[in-house]
Amino acid sequence: MFRIVRTRTLATLHEECARVESIETETLSLRADLVGQELNYQAALRQAAEERDVALTEAEAARKQVEAALAQVLLDAEDRVALRALLRTARKQAKALDRVFVLFRYGALHSVHASMDAAEIAAEAEGAARSGWTAQAPGAASPPADQVAWRVQPLKVGGAE
Repeated sequence: MFRIVRTRTLATLHEECARVESIETETLSLRADLVGQELNYQAALRQAAEERDVALTEAEAARKQVEAALAQVLLDAEDRVALRALLRTARKQAKALDRVFVLFRYGALHSVHASMDAAEIAAEAEGAARSGWTAQAPGAASPPADQVAWRVQPLKVGGAE
């Protein structure tokens, strides 16, 4: 069987075949570009994931440094509080050491104490009345020592007051 085809139809068929081949070539080129872009996208994702991991590691290290610094600040604050308390205690002891409290019984030396309370407690242990302690008015004359059962006299250490 023979078929008769016109030249114009044959030319049109050749044009269509060339166009199809051109479209196939363009499709293959686009597919290759798409595969290349997919590989670039995956590489970019891997790099972003690595950068994220590095950033997370750095953030964790920074967080630990901040925690350590905060702990050090808290320790320093506790140290300052403890040092202040020690300084107060040392100042009180220094004040206490610059004088002693002498306990007299009817004018005779009975004992020497570091504080007024310690002297009163010692006198009470020897029989002095707990409610018998009074303060002398400033500028008033002291009664004779041999007429006072118990007397506590503060004296400066290293000299007379």
